Amino acid sequence: MDIVLVPGLWLDASSWDLVVPHLTEAGHTARPVTLPGLESVETDRSGVHVADQVAAVVAAVDEADGPVLLVGHSMGCAVAGAALDARVDKISVVVYVGGWPAEPDIVPAKNFPTDGADLPPVPWEEFDEADLRDLDRAAFEALLRPSPASLTSEPFELSDERRYSVPAVFVCPEYRAADLKEWVADGTESVAAIPKHKDVTYVDLPTGHWPQLSKPAELAAIIARAGA
Repeated sequence: MDIVLVPGLWLDASSWDLVVPHLTEAGHTARPVTLPGLESVETDRSGVHVADQVAAVVAAVDEADGPVLLVGHSMGCAVAGAALDARVDKISVVVYVGGWPAEPDIVPAKNFPTDGADLPPVPWEEFDEADLRDLDRAAFEALLRPSPASLTSEPFELSDERRYSVPAVFVCPEYRAADLKEWVADGTESVAAIPKHKDVTYVDLPTGHWPQLSKPAELAAIIARAGA
C-alpha cells in the first residue's frame, strides 16, 4: 500500500526517515512529503498559503496507483484532513499522530507567534516535559526550520462530509487515549471533528510528541496495522 506521510510544524520529509525503512520492510511504499515553505531555513514563505500545503499532499496521493493510507503528524493532521476532504475516494484510512483534523473555520495554529512570513520553531525550553520524552535534542533541533505564518491565520477549506466515513486512527503519544476521549466528551473545540467520524480507533504510544523520532519502529508498526 502507498503511505503518504505528512510532517507537522517545522519539519520536512526527512523527519520520517526513521519510520520509512520499517514501512518498506513491511511491503509498503512510503511517500514522505516536504510541504511548501519547509524546503530550507532560508525559504521565502511570504507567498505560501494553507491551500498550497494541502495541494502538495493531494499531489502525493494522486501519484499512488491504488488506495492510500494517509498519515499526519501534529499540525500535519489538519493538512492531512484537508487532503482527505479533497481525495476522499482515494484514501482508505487516515492515521492522525499527536493531533487531529481541523473543522471549517478553525485555525489550529492560531496561537503560535510569528515573525513576518515565518512561524518560527518553539524553543526547546518552552515545550512541556511530556512533549520531549525520549527525544534527542540535538537530532531534533537539527531538523527544524520555520513554517509559513499563514498557518496561524488561514482556515482549511473543507466541503466533502464523506471524509467522516473514512476509518481514522488516532495515535496518542504525550497524552493518553483516555485523555483524548475525555476532551471529545467535553466538547473541546480543537477536537470537534473526532465525534463526527463513524469509524475511530484510539492507540496509545507512550513517548513524546514526536514518535517518528523517539519511537519510529513502534509508530511504523501502528501505521502498518492500520493499513492491513
